[in-house]
Amino acid sequence: MDGLATGAKYQAITVTPASPSVGAEIGNIDLTNPLTDLELAEIKRAFLEFGVLFFRDQEISFEDHARLGEYFGPIGQHVGVNVPSQTTDDPRVRKFHTDGSSTHVSGNSWHTDQSCAPVPPMASILYLHTVPPNSGGDTGFASAYAAYDALSDRLKIYLDGLTALHDGRDNFGEGTPTAVHPLICRHPETGRKLIYIATSFTKRINELSREESDMIIRYLLDHCQRPEWSMRFHWRSHSVAFWDNRCVRHRGSRIICRMCGRDTVSRL
Repeated sequence: MDGLATGAKYQAITVTPASPSVGAEIGNIDLTNPLTDLELAEIKRAFLEFGVLFFRDQEISFEDHARLGEYFGPIGQHVGVNVPSQTTDDPRVRKFHTDGSSTHVSGNSWHTDQSCAPVPPMASILYLHTVPPNSGGDTGFASAYAAYDALSDRLKIYLDGLTALHDGRDNFGEGTPTAVHPLICRHPETGRKLIYIATSFTKRINELSREESDMIIRYLLDHCQRPEWSMRFHWRSHSVAFWDNRCVRHRGSRIICRMCGRDTVSRL
């Protein structure tokens, strides 16, 4: 389709990069209506190009929220036994609530969603319905591509072929799965290499001693959150963030909201 080649100008939507390494704000789009073929093709292109897309002033319903996800694949279910979200009238969408009395904010360490799953979710969509007048907090996003690219060639060679254990039981309770994933992955659509690691989920590198594993994990976690390849998204009411869990890590801060919904879509 015309205009969809890499580097070509977007025709249906506007795309404003949010940082040099990750994220873009999408304009000239109404998520309360079904997308045209060209709009969908360009959103899919931007999703692969920027890793996380932001939409402003989108007063979407549960149906609108789920429809956006289903353009990319079937909506999955959270693999955790005890999860911080609540059900809604639509089983495809779950909600979070945080206010001034909350002692915990979901996702407040750098991670990629449900890396403990044998097949982790491809993407997540977060919508904030209500943010208080004095603002409610930001979400950080970081490019796992840029973090990998910045490694020395010798370290890339050393890490290639190593695997890591991801365990969700500390976060979501007994019965939550564990999984082994490559430490260095290749994105199945872009072909780019990335570091796949998550704070509090990545427990050890299987091919190394415990001491070596702990040191490498600490180094990579610090490396992956460096400001050179991360950015902060400032929430306003009726904002949407849609990110690729395969190549983008994220971290939430204290967000005060009346209702927000997240649906996890498709599978790697």
